Amino acid sequence: MTTKNVQKPISKNKLLGIAGLAWMFDAMDVGILSFVIAALAVEWNLTPGEMGWIGSINSIGMAVGALVFGVFADKVGRKKIFMLTLLMFSIASGLSALATGLVVFLIFRFFVGMGLGGELPVASTLVSESVEAKERGRVVVLLESFWAAGWIVSALIAYFIIPDYGWRIALLITALPAFYAIYLRIKLPDSPQYTAKKTASRSIMQNMQEVWSKKYAKRTLMLWIVWFMVVFSYYGMFLWLPSVMVMKGFTLIKSFEYVLIMTLAQLPGYFSAAWLIEKAGRKFVLVTYLLGTAASAFVFGAAETTALLIVSGMFLSFFNLGAWGALYAYSPEQYPTVIRATGSGMAASVGRIGGILGPLLVGSLVAAGYEIGYIFGIFCGAIVIGVLSVLFLGTETKQTELE
Repeated sequence: MTTKNVQKPISKNKLLGIAGLAWMFDAMDVGILSFVIAALAVEWNLTPGEMGWIGSINSIGMAVGALVFGVFADKVGRKKIFMLTLLMFSIASGLSALATGLVVFLIFRFFVGMGLGGELPVASTLVSESVEAKERGRVVVLLESFWAAGWIVSALIAYFIIPDYGWRIALLITALPAFYAIYLRIKLPDSPQYTAKKTASRSIMQNMQEVWSKKYAKRTLMLWIVWFMVVFSYYGMFLWLPSVMVMKGFTLIKSFEYVLIMTLAQLPGYFSAAWLIEKAGRKFVLVTYLLGTAASAFVFGAAETTALLIVSGMFLSFFNLGAWGALYAYSPEQYPTVIRATGSGMAASVGRIGGILGPLLVGSLVAAGYEIGYIFGIFCGAIVIGVLSVLFLGTETKQTELE
């Protein structure tokens, strides 16, 4: 037997570093977008509805990308899609910095979203299939923690760059480092489970149908509900955070400063979830952190003092991003290798529909004169629906061996 096609195993830490670095650059781009929206509203005299569309077009692209690239990752391999999505995201992000009007900007943001939406479920699938069951959940949550690092960097860039140098320079700064992650990924081996199963012989339609077969229908329904509610509330709240702070009477620079402080709370949210997920289980972490998110959203929306805004905003970041980590760990564990990326990608795609509606809802309700407290109350209720779906439809997958 020849050995030229045998892949060298990669260490857990190296895999986490390579995948996590790209995850961080993705987060930098999504994070910077929330600050760019606030800056563009001033420069291009955008209406609240137009501001909402900037956030939503990103999610439209993510919905398409998660579905298309998720199903193809089961067909051609995790690594190839991992490389392609990051390349698409990086190029489109850099080009969006050159946009001279809203329409062109929206077109580029669609392709940014498509690359980002495809990469995230494929990355979590690849890492899930490359790590032992006893620490799989913890490692995937730690992968998600790079998202917080990216948001923190984006908040720093927004605070120090946008006021003096403009939003275009900020977008270029977030796009360029992603090319380094592409270089790192070249020698990254594909998932050992995918390589062993040879799933390419199955058709895409066959995989998509099996996700809704009797064996997996309950799990799929649960994932689709929780993904929709989490993404709907996350993008509705977090893409509007700087703008909401401006609406509450703070200057643009002051709002950037406060959002940076809130963003720092994401890291302990991830790390605590990573510690708990192998001890208390996926369902416990998801339910607990989502309930914490709902309570924080309710308080943040109603807060009238600076101190309460910052504290509730920090708890919102802590609980919401911890829940995201658990969701990315939980999703790939619902399916066997042959349909894992397809199932995860389809759930993420449904979630991105929520990401389209969330920012648009905020824009339309703000334009109609509704209070921020009322709007955040809607997101609070959506998260509670997600909690109920996990409680009644979800099964515990802690330390189970993947099929």
